[in-house]
Amino acid sequence: MATGSSLQRASERPSDNGHTDPLAALEPVWRRFDNPETLLSRGGRVAEISPTHYKVRGLSGIARLGDIVEQRGKAGTRRGEIVRIGRDEVVVAPFERSADAGIGDAVFRRGPLAVNPHASWRGRAIDALTRVIDGGPPLIRPNAADAATGATPGAMSRQRVGTGFMTGVRVIDIFTPLCFGQRLGIFAGSGVGKSTLLAMLAGAEAFDTVVVALIGERGREVREFLEDTIGAESMAKTVAVVATSDESAMMRRRAPDTAMCVAEHFRDQGHRVLLVLDSITRFAHALREVATGTGEPPVARGYPASVFTDLPKLLERAGPGAEGKGSITAIISVLVDGDDHNDPVADSVRGILDGHVVLDRAIAEQGRYPPVNPLASISRLADKAWSAEQRMLVTRLKSMIARFEDTRDIRLLGAYQGGADAELDIAVRQVPLIYEALTQSPRDRASADPFADLARHLKGKQNGDQGD
Repeated sequence: MATGSSLQRASERPSDNGHTDPLAALEPVWRRFDNPETLLSRGGRVAEISPTHYKVRGLSGIARLGDIVEQRGKAGTRRGEIVRIGRDEVVVAPFERSADAGIGDAVFRRGPLAVNPHASWRGRAIDALTRVIDGGPPLIRPNAADAATGATPGAMSRQRVGTGFMTGVRVIDIFTPLCFGQRLGIFAGSGVGKSTLLAMLAGAEAFDTVVVALIGERGREVREFLEDTIGAESMAKTVAVVATSDESAMMRRRAPDTAMCVAEHFRDQGHRVLLVLDSITRFAHALREVATGTGEPPVARGYPASVFTDLPKLLERAGPGAEGKGSITAIISVLVDGDDHNDPVADSVRGILDGHVVLDRAIAEQGRYPPVNPLASISRLADKAWSAEQRMLVTRLKSMIARFEDTRDIRLLGAYQGGADAELDIAVRQVPLIYEALTQSPRDRASADPFADLARHLKGKQNGDQGD
């Protein structure tokens, strides 16, 4: 039997009598059966519909968890993901509204979702299913065979973390310095300023590629965040994956995985990648919504057990790559519910990450931005970034700040008398100047040497006071 290429050559070759070769008549038939869309597929039928899920009968024998399915009905073709498999039916969480499904609609399995990034994706904004949302041209999608696997390196095959870098944010670089391949959490309540701090960190010049995942964000803020806060220069090397708060739980659940796949692709190309995920809490909320919809019981403040299994599965994929590869430095925002830093998600994530920065609402109310609490924040890899002199200086600074804050009530009551405690006298003079030096806005110049900037500020203020 002739192959497709031979049929094509035959159709282009005239016969001896001047007429088209008879094999040309077979070409339309071959092309029809060469197109997967025209072949028969094994599928099922929608049997039950709820606001967040629907059940399908007929797919249990071939379905796998995480498979993508297509549901065809009056509203057109809609996609969803298989989240539970039973003996007679499977449960599908749709990427669009469940209301678009109807009883008896045909549902076909399409296999796992393939994310095959390309270098041209930098500078683009996409959704959780890698569809373009910035109005630009279609994405270039490499063949699946040519795409990198993006597998998480084994524990003993990863590179060791040991190279620090400057973020340009003084309070971070002094008190919680970062290393390439580190995973840091930004813990804050709503409206404290974590998105602004994340945007400042995303502008760090130390990275080849930046991947920003906006999970559950307000729709009106996405464009402002990408165009104004990050800026055109940083956006040129950034891939943005967006799932707004009004999208389905499955889109919010899928978006971090898509962002991580993109980051893993560039890591395997040897890039130093910065992954900014805002926020992991809304990802956990999406996990909870999907899991409870399948009947999984809650175990901790309404969160099912699978949430605390899926969180490390995602976060452990970041970090240093295998030898000869790049790294993924992850900065993860954690929205603490009700300013409770011990809620289940915050507590679980804090144990997975390599450090945490705490944003304090009281500091924000004083007008100090970024509102980082240096005493509650810690970087577990700080010793790899500090020199011996810097470590001693930071220890001294923290001691002064702790002494200043512990005596705040006494000083407000007027019980403080200068000269009685020399260390407290120094703290009272210096700590307000330190706070002043650490204040920084996105419009300010990034700090290339934060310790030198701090020293110049303190020296300048002391000289000014002596002049007065």
